[in-house]
Amino acid sequence: MCRVLAYLGSEVPLEDLLIKPENSLINQALDPERHPQLQLAGWGFGAWGEHLLKPDEPLLYHRPMAAFYDDNVDGIVPSLQVGTMLAHVRAADYNSTTVLADENCHPFSFKGTPWIVAQNGDMPNWILLQRELLQHCKDEYLEQMAGTTDTEFLYVLLLSLLESDSDEDVKRAFEEMMRLIVRAMKELELPALTKLKMALVSPNRIIGVNVGTGHQGELDPAGDWRELRKSEPGTDDYALGMLLEPMYVLMGRNFSYDGPTYDFEECTVDDATGVIFASEPLTDSKADWGTLEFGEIMFLEKDGEKVTKTVDKLKV
Repeated sequence: MCRVLAYLGSEVPLEDLLIKPENSLINQALDPERHPQLQLAGWGFGAWGEHLLKPDEPLLYHRPMAAFYDDNVDGIVPSLQVGTMLAHVRAADYNSTTVLADENCHPFSFKGTPWIVAQNGDMPNWILLQRELLQHCKDEYLEQMAGTTDTEFLYVLLLSLLESDSDEDVKRAFEEMMRLIVRAMKELELPALTKLKMALVSPNRIIGVNVGTGHQGELDPAGDWRELRKSEPGTDDYALGMLLEPMYVLMGRNFSYDGPTYDFEECTVDDATGVIFASEPLTDSKADWGTLEFGEIMFLEKDGEKVTKTVDKLKV
């Protein structure tokens, strides 16, 4: 399972999000607290900022190597400041079937849509499931697919189901995508645990999703993720615990890096001016982090100086 970090708020130095803190995303590639594998299969980010020459388009960076070995980081990241950002480090199996290429590094970005996407998840048998799912995909997005990952295909499918960029239509598209995946599993007799822990990001918006299916393709798997995560890595119980684990959100005012960690000034939710959405808490004060529970979708939006949050249940 990969690691995801999204930020929304006033413009801040990108290095304060990705490099400096002890539990920054780049450091998680080497020492993830909540994943048994190192994140060695690549990394990347997409960002928007008022001072970029093309402020309405994401600045994209990908490299198919471990983030902590990337010799470009110190030269590029400290020169940027961002107001909306999505970054990702990629986990993959340690074998020769893993394709290390720019095209397989998140976040993915297609022409014709404001959305970029990254996830820490997995859809087994996705190549075979395409036999049922391709009929729902639009050519304009299929033609842009360049890599070999399930996430990029899910991005194609999701964009094809979107009728507009409203919160209501994004929620409906995710619900329909899950129904189609489960139906395809049943038709092809390929049930499997599927994790879709996604961040869908556009300028001044983050949509977080925590959904999936259990080992038999069920949409309502049950269990205490804390107890399940005590199982041995590689077991069915451990995988179920990773599926049911929440994602994490931190809101506040005046984000800053004040070594060795991230920090927000405390405030009420109504007064928040910034937010971080992540695969795991990025500070030692884990109690300050809210959660996006399994089966939920979260809408974060910057309107003026304020950032708003709405959480809803996915009806699948």
